[in-house]
Amino acid sequence: MDLEVLNIAANTDNNRNIENRTHVSKLKNSLCGDEMQIELIIKNKKILDFGYQGKSCVYCQASASLLSKISINNQKDKIKDLCDNAEFYFDDTVKITDKKLISLKKLIKKKNINKKECILLPFKTLKKIVSI
Repeated sequence: MDLEVLNIAANTDNNRNIENRTHVSKLKNSLCGDEMQIELIIKNKKILDFGYQGKSCVYCQASASLLSKISINNQKDKIKDLCDNAEFYFDDTVKITDKKLISLKKLIKKKNINKKECILLPFKTLKKIVSI
């Protein structure tokens, strides 16, 4: 187990319900059974708050934690692009160059390819919201 992944997952600031949420999405990973629910407050196409909960492995939890930090105070369209490209970051087809996204390199890398579906579950869950 990667200690860096454990440290990321340990940050649970946004692992919570959002009472006044405007959007919610829930998905389950059919391969391993991980579940992820994301709740957002979106106003004027900007994500103002992000909460997540799930029954999931440490890789999925770490991914949700990083994604929540990146998403808050960001434009919905920018986060949609991030969700669209997340899969390509694993094989370096698309490079992470935005300074605000550099933290993703700690998790989305070839070394973690066997946990790819777990790591991508929060991205797929969020994409259901930001794509509408």
